[in-house]
Amino acid sequence: MEKEKILLDTDIGSDIDDAVCLAYLLRQPRCELMGITTVSGMPVERAKLASVLCRAAGRDDIPIYPGTDKPLITNPRQQGAAQRSVLPKYDHRTEFPTGQHIEFMRRTIRENPGEITLLAIGPMTNVALLFAVDPEIPKLLKRLVLMCGAFLPSREHPVVEWNALCDPYACAMTYRADVPDHRSVGLDVTLQVTMPAAEVREAFSDPLLKIVLDMAEVWFEKIDLMTFHDPLTAVSLFDPEVCTFSQGQVDVEVQGDRTRGLTWWKANAEGKHRIATKVDRDRFFKEYFSVFEK
Repeated sequence: MEKEKILLDTDIGSDIDDAVCLAYLLRQPRCELMGITTVSGMPVERAKLASVLCRAAGRDDIPIYPGTDKPLITNPRQQGAAQRSVLPKYDHRTEFPTGQHIEFMRRTIRENPGEITLLAIGPMTNVALLFAVDPEIPKLLKRLVLMCGAFLPSREHPVVEWNALCDPYACAMTYRADVPDHRSVGLDVTLQVTMPAAEVREAFSDPLLKIVLDMAEVWFEKIDLMTFHDPLTAVSLFDPEVCTFSQGQVDVEVQGDRTRGLTWWKANAEGKHRIATKVDRDRFFKEYFSVFEK
């Protein structure tokens, strides 16, 4: 069985879906998780949260690198990591290599040319810095897969997605990169895969998901719904029928306080981007939970 070599760039610790995504990757037998980098405020605390799940899954060997804590230019919008409150309950690493995340990503991709999928499910700061430091990296990837953007709302009612908003300049740099397979799963489809908190508590029975559920209780204090933004993005790598993708061009707005971070989409058979336009909700949940214990 050929495995997908994946580098995960995540802001685990804010919205709960990052932890839900990481749990899936750790249980997915076709995933070879090459390493994890964290991004946004409190990157070390985020690395600790990733370590909790890796250690619980018996994968303490996976490299984890705390990444960039602030956006390139704009003021930080995501400075905390609320789910760090569960850390005292669980065994995890406490020491991480700092200031080495970009070199780790660069080295891993260069040592595996054409084989690495870079899965970015947080603000695009680390990704943009990586591409700026080594401009050849985008073409050395197998694919770049982003949970980012909102592409189908009309221009009369545009929507700015959170990852794009947190670092719009990094987002723009990321979409300008020439990658062999540059695809995005945006709010247009992720908002269709939700589960009420009560159902989550029943469904998350696997030992690893029970830890995620503990993290989720922090999230449920402010909203009693889980939206599977990042897990859908990951699942689309292993089940190509879950999402329908369309070819075209994405441009990112970097001007104006209210419009900065908007992702404009135009269908184009020659475009270098693919965006998810449809999702099979039932198929997604079936695939997601198939890798866990009942």
